[in-house]
Amino acid sequence: MALFLVSLIPYIIFTLFKVKKAIHMLQQNYYDESERYFLWILKNPKKVWLELDVFFPILIVLFFTRGKIQAILFGIFYTLLAVEYHSRRNKEQVKKPLVITARVKRLMFTIFLLYLVMILPMIICFYRPFVGYYYLYLGLIAYLVYFFVKLANVINKPVEKCVFLYYKSKALKKLKAMNLPVIGITGSYGKTSSKNIIYDILNVKYNAFVTPKNYNTPYGLILSINQYLDKFEDYFIAEMGAFKRGEIKETCDLMHPTYGVLTTIGKAHLESFGSQENIQKGKFELIESLPQNGFGILNGDDPYQVNYALKNTCPIYWTGIQNQNVDAYATNIEITRDGSKFLVKFKDEETFYPFQTRLLGKHNIYNILAGVLLGRKLGMSVEDLQRGVNRIKPVEHRLELKRTGDLNLIDDAYNSNPVGAKMAVEVLGMMDGEKVIVTPGMIELGEKQYEENYQFGSAIAGKADYVILVGKEQTKPIMDGLLESHFPQDKIFVLNDVKEAFPLIHQWKTEKEMYVLLENDLPDLFNE
Repeated sequence: MALFLVSLIPYIIFTLFKVKKAIHMLQQNYYDESERYFLWILKNPKKVWLELDVFFPILIVLFFTRGKIQAILFGIFYTLLAVEYHSRRNKEQVKKPLVITARVKRLMFTIFLLYLVMILPMIICFYRPFVGYYYLYLGLIAYLVYFFVKLANVINKPVEKCVFLYYKSKALKKLKAMNLPVIGITGSYGKTSSKNIIYDILNVKYNAFVTPKNYNTPYGLILSINQYLDKFEDYFIAEMGAFKRGEIKETCDLMHPTYGVLTTIGKAHLESFGSQENIQKGKFELIESLPQNGFGILNGDDPYQVNYALKNTCPIYWTGIQNQNVDAYATNIEITRDGSKFLVKFKDEETFYPFQTRLLGKHNIYNILAGVLLGRKLGMSVEDLQRGVNRIKPVEHRLELKRTGDLNLIDDAYNSNPVGAKMAVEVLGMMDGEKVIVTPGMIELGEKQYEENYQFGSAIAGKADYVILVGKEQTKPIMDGLLESHFPQDKIFVLNDVKEAFPLIHQWKTEKEMYVLLENDLPDLFNE
């Protein structure tokens, strides 16, 4: 019995490594919201089923051994697996590490109880002749870790619901006591950039609170209210994300926004929404939740917004660049590597007002226009708006131009989409020097994924000197688009890890300035 228990030590260590990895994937899949974690399991059989412990059936050899040799062989098997697994994980680039939150701790406790229930009877009723069966059984439950993590998550759902309702009630009381106007921001692309732009503009005159990082779900908003919201704020700027219809409505029922900004409606999360129409209706849930004493700001150059039959009679204001029959439009746009300059014309005014920003890319002009028009409607002067736009800070990993050693890095790594990716390539094309793009492509575009990535490859062909693709399978459409556009094949390099890109790039460095566009950086769950 004692030897049997000692032999479990390397087994337990290996199982803990796997549990940690499975919880990491569950967390990155929003704790299986909309079955995202389960779908990830189905789409990634190599990662789930082909770990080295797939060979656990060889433990059947222990049926033909007796005594100490059984424990020694079992211990050696899982020692080797634990060492190899740990070594491989240490070499992996973890872009977003597992965050040990209170929820993760509760999940770990439930997983511990599950394994205890499965293993404890075997130890209590230990019967020496059955040791071979015990080892085979242990191998099986270690192999099925990803499913036990899902089961633990299902078991914890009632608990998590109670925790959510407790903190929701606390947040609502705080929000109601402050009587704070809420500005909701949603769209397929540009939500976080718009959120930060509006924050920088409004804070010239007001005290505005903005949700930190990418806290754009009901959970994130509740956390923001309870932990960060201050009683001296004038406005609450809330980013609202969604993976399916109804989720933005749920967020609006929580936050009760007075004002709403809709950035752009595109193909982001097409896979989970199911159709372009569902995306359109889902994003308009914000505008259709606004009260009559509020207003919405829409993009007059976006056909999915212009052609939508809005089910709300609250005031709506429009921005545009191509469409000048709007409430505020930008013209005379000049975009250089140092930033952007443009003129803004407000409806019913004759003056063209000059604005200047450090931000790159035409899509940021749309986001700034929405912020400028919002500020104008909330009582800000043009001078305050100009000052606000001038001081807008680049958002981390969103077309952020920075110097790294002897390279100029255009960091657009946060999250790529068809519109933003093409605009990022346009920005790269403006640069005077050698141009390199590093990308794993775009994801979660459903049936449009091949087509959009193919077009992305075609767009790159006319702008870049070198292309580094990360992940052979997922970047095949980009490769096809590049080759069809006659991009030189010897200037295309395919890697499995973005960390391998920079040693390669330094080999190409000449006396010319070199600009490297990092377009998208997929979460760990998409690593090939």
